[in-house]
Amino acid sequence: MTDVERLDNLRIVLDPVGQIGVVLALMLVMFGVALGLRIRDFKNLLSMPWVFFGGIAAQVIALPLVTFLLIHLISPPPSVALGMIVVACCPGGAMSNLLTDLSRGDVAVSVALTATSSMLAALLTPASTLFWSHAYAPTAALLQSLDVNPLLFVGQTTLLLAIPLIAGMAVAARAPQLAEGIRRKMTLAGSAVLGCTIIYGIIYFFPVLWPAVGLLGSVTIMHNTAAFMTGAVVAGFLTRQTPVRRALTFEIGIQNSGLALIILLAQLKGVGGAAAIAAVWGVWHLIAGGVLAAAYAVFDRKRISIVTE
Repeated sequence: MTDVERLDNLRIVLDPVGQIGVVLALMLVMFGVALGLRIRDFKNLLSMPWVFFGGIAAQVIALPLVTFLLIHLISPPPSVALGMIVVACCPGGAMSNLLTDLSRGDVAVSVALTATSSMLAALLTPASTLFWSHAYAPTAALLQSLDVNPLLFVGQTTLLLAIPLIAGMAVAARAPQLAEGIRRKMTLAGSAVLGCTIIYGIIYFFPVLWPAVGLLGSVTIMHNTAAFMTGAVVAGFLTRQTPVRRALTFEIGIQNSGLALIILLAQLKGVGGAAAIAAVWGVWHLIAGGVLAAAYAVFDRKRISIVTE
């Protein structure tokens, strides 16, 4: 059996305690996201609705479509393709707000897009995952072999995402001070559970993952580069404002890969190649995002020096 076949056949099977832990991590992460949602986050976009709707469309439609085309171009193993699709269908991550701030982008735009994509994720993430997975024959066959019930998958995933989102938004609206006080703790708790799960999985399945690390790394880099380029191209069409362009670039280039990993472990039976892609993406997009933010900073310094001379 080749390394690729071993990767496709790998299943990360969690015991009942592990399954409860992954579900708990998912709910804590989404609850923490919802605690940070504020109506004021959306008001700044009323003056430029084309940016708002264009940015959401790019995340919900353009990025999965670009991912689908990339999968056809490079023909990765089915499990890896599934991981790429799930990541692309997840909302933007909170890290995009920080990187936007570091690169002198429009943080208000970034926060509004993150908040909106997170709310829409309850329904759109599972629905989009099924749509694009069934549109590609190898991943459709993989899902069939896993005996994934489409209605059950959408229903369960939507429920797991919607309940903590609604609860978090209710707390944020009725007790904003309490929400602000516990938001970081909830996010850290969810991240800690998820981090422990990732570390355990990497150690336990290291003999299978290590031979395929080159494949996983190259696919992740290509996919993430395509995501950043999609964000930059869409931003170029939507606006001429540099800060807004940078916000859109990061919002589409930085995805909530942690959520993707949890969905794969909790709802898609821990497909090894897919889970590995989500984990590698979670590390790489932070590196790539940091490099891009540094590049923006260098560009800004050079531009300022040219103007002052």
